[in-house]
Amino acid sequence: MTISITHLNGSPATAEHLAPMAFAGYAHFTAMQVRDHSVRGLDLHLARLRRASDELFGRHLPDAQLGKYLRTALDAAGPDVSLRCYLTSRPGEFAPGGGAVDLDVLIRVADSAEPPAGPLALDVVRHERHLPHIKHVGETAKTRYLRAAKTRGFDDAAFEDRSGRLSEATIWNLAFWDGESVIWPRADLLTGVTMQILTRQLRVRGIPQRTCEIRTSELTDQLAAVVMNSWTPAIPLARLGDHRLAQEPAFARLLHDAYADETAIRP
Repeated sequence: MTISITHLNGSPATAEHLAPMAFAGYAHFTAMQVRDHSVRGLDLHLARLRRASDELFGRHLPDAQLGKYLRTALDAAGPDVSLRCYLTSRPGEFAPGGGAVDLDVLIRVADSAEPPAGPLALDVVRHERHLPHIKHVGETAKTRYLRAAKTRGFDDAAFEDRSGRLSEATIWNLAFWDGESVIWPRADLLTGVTMQILTRQLRVRGIPQRTCEIRTSELTDQLAAVVMNSWTPAIPLARLGDHRLAQEPAFARLLHDAYADETAIRP
């Protein structure tokens, strides 16, 4: 059964409500997978929304208010769904700032996501996201590079910056494994919620982690890699560009197990 629920500010949204928002580009969001009515890393999702709202709008909504909106939308859905929570402002896109703004919360609930099985092959393209630390809307480049990668025989695309550092993929974070440590790329990127969950749970497990610059020229078949997002904590990568990577099933299992350690909470 296909689930499609849209709420605006805690109530079912109508076409009249949504028309002014069609194709609007000044907004940010977080995406989560809800299982048995609960979410892993709920505190991290709320913190992401607070920080982005403060930067884009100069203010944020209380966690309690957002939690109420999330519960209202989820009460209308099943136990296992995908949810996106968007925040935008009035006045919105192309309007001058300088005064107080009203914030709107749009929540979309849909069927739960099923990630690809992998291993995946990612094309490597030169791209730097605007405001990379914010999960914002209107990123045409992501779809463009995904589709271009498909035509070149890849599954998706990863980004490298002007200095050649790998940062992230279209809708994924990257993580590497050298046999001893989990390695996170050092570059301007979005620190995903799943990435943050894994960072703290790996720390609890005592697994070494480090952050360093990674360039495609430094990739070897002794290094394993995965991608992650709200769909999954780890899908193995077979190659990045022309560089084949090590296949270490234990690395993906470690990340899945660490993710499972995170307590899921009902909004």
